[in-house]
Amino acid sequence: QVQLVESGGGLVQAGGSLKLSCVLSESILSINGMGWYRQAPGNQRELVASITSGTSNYADSVKGRFTISRDNAKNTVYLQMNSLKPEDTATYYCNAQRRTTWSTFDYWGQGTQVTVSS
Repeated sequence: QVQLVESGGGLVQAGGSLKLSCVLSESILSINGMGWYRQAPGNQRELVASITSGTSNYADSVKGRFTISRDNAKNTVYLQMNSLKPEDTATYYCNAQRRTTWSTFDYWGQGTQVTVSS
C-alpha cells in the first residue's frame, strides 16, 4: 500500500503562488504515473496535471501557470502554482498509479486545501 502525504496548501491572494509537495512512502520509480487532482465543493474531482518518467500533461485551465515536477531521489512530486485565480480554490489531491499486467491501482493522499482570495 503506497502512502502519499501532501503539503503546501494555504491561503493566497489572486496572482500569488504556492508550491504543493507529495511525498511517497516508497520509491517513486515503482510508480507508473503521478498526478495532481483537485475538487471544489459541488464539483467533480478533476485532473490538474500528470507526469510519467518522460512526459507531463496539464488541464487547459492551468496550462502556462502550473508546473508539475518530480524528484526521484526524494520520492516527491511537486506542483508549482503561479498566477493563482479564485477559481483555483479547491482541495488538491496527489495520485499515484501503479499498473500491472492485470490491474491498475490508484493511491491517494489526504488532500491539501488551496484557497485563493480575490
